[in-house]
Amino acid sequence: MKVDLKKELAGYTARRGELALVDIPPRRYLALDGHGDPNTSQAYADALASIYPLAYTLKLLSRRELDRDYVVGPLEALWWAEDLATFTTARDKTQWDWTVMLVVPDWLDAAHVEAARAAAAGKDAPLLDQVRLEELDEGLCVQTLHIGPYDEEGPVLAEIHEWFVPSQGLRLRGRHHEIYLSDARRTAPEKLRTILRQPVERV
Repeated sequence: MKVDLKKELAGYTARRGELALVDIPPRRYLALDGHGDPNTSQAYADALASIYPLAYTLKLLSRRELDRDYVVGPLEALWWAEDLATFTTARDKTQWDWTVMLVVPDWLDAAHVEAARAAAAGKDAPLLDQVRLEELDEGLCVQTLHIGPYDEEGPVLAEIHEWFVPSQGLRLRGRHHEIYLSDARRTAPEKLRTILRQPVERV
């Protein structure tokens, strides 16, 4: 039976217009870092061209060797910059740093990832050797569902950062996290569905 990770794991659902506090347990991801505008950066294109082949090879390994199949999860990314305004108002993507991620089922470990990396060698994955297995422990987070173009996220992020978080006696910590429930290559911008997540802590 194929496991759909986004249905089995907490945190892959959210409601538009609702800012909710959620507790996200530690989770492991295939991860790859970069810098710059994701729309124009070759590094971002290379990152996606490298992380997906490894993820699908890992899925195949799980099915063949462990008899456990699953649906590769949605693309996720962490975003940050020295100036927070580049996210909420200025939206200067050239200043953004990012980590693209794909969730890894808990029954797979580092040895499985290395076996999959070896099996994926030779594929057109320019940064394959740079993809790592990383655990992310986000804990308490604020999240909501944004529907629409990515460039219209700014007001929602400003509401989270400037109103909701202080009003709840919280403060920001960690990095802004996005989960892309839609395929941007096949979805009209106004219909894109993106979970926006921000780790927080009690003041």
